[in-house]
Amino acid sequence: MRLQVIACEIFYREVCAVVARSINTVDVAFLPKGLHDVGPQVMSARIRQALAAVDESRYEAVALAYALCNNGLVGLAARSIPLILPRAHDCITLFLGDKQRYLDYFYANPGVYFQTPGWIERGEDLAQHGPDSIVRKMGLLESYEDWVRKYGEENARYLREQLGDLARNYGKLTYIRTGIGQDDRFEKMTRERAENRGWRFESLPGDLRLLQNLVDGHWNPEDFLIVPPGSQIAASFDSDIVRAVPSQSDVTVR
Repeated sequence: MRLQVIACEIFYREVCAVVARSINTVDVAFLPKGLHDVGPQVMSARIRQALAAVDESRYEAVALAYALCNNGLVGLAARSIPLILPRAHDCITLFLGDKQRYLDYFYANPGVYFQTPGWIERGEDLAQHGPDSIVRKMGLLESYEDWVRKYGEENARYLREQLGDLARNYGKLTYIRTGIGQDDRFEKMTRERAENRGWRFESLPGDLRLLQNLVDGHWNPEDFLIVPPGSQIAASFDSDIVRAVPSQSDVTVR
């Protein structure tokens, strides 16, 4: 089987690793990590452009190494070949290998912030917030002094009270060990950051099962959605996370 994979660069090392082990012939196009921070419409449009650039006569399917990502995949349509994607709300599921494992850990560890090699080396914290990012447009990255200059002291004080520190709801850093690249170095960096912030730290073994199955073509319906030609991705608002619905003319890729 020959596949085209379109992936978020947060999976760069991991996708390269699973492709190297795959039984299939796989071509990969990586898109910038910061797309998850510019809102679903911009993210969807950028992935739609990548889909439109695929010469589908060369492939049997297009696979997305993406999660639903705040509905950023909603409306993406399959043209002449199937579109394959994991059933996942966000990318952490793909690093942990199972959506239930992710949910169990997330609910057992309120206030957790995850780190992976891709999160660290592909830009994180303020570095990922470009001029089109939501938090940048809302002014959430500006200092209190900037707010005073723009809105006056009373309004600035109100903003600080309401918005506070972006990280105020976090209290734990969990590093996911993927076994790819310099895991020890990235884990050490994460541990040091947790100590500097006074947060708890945990190192958690990752699982690349979902990514491997994605590129190997092992698309069991529990873990993957197969969108047939003429259909598009929709959110399902249940344990399936995503579903296929008939394409709408205004969102179908031509």
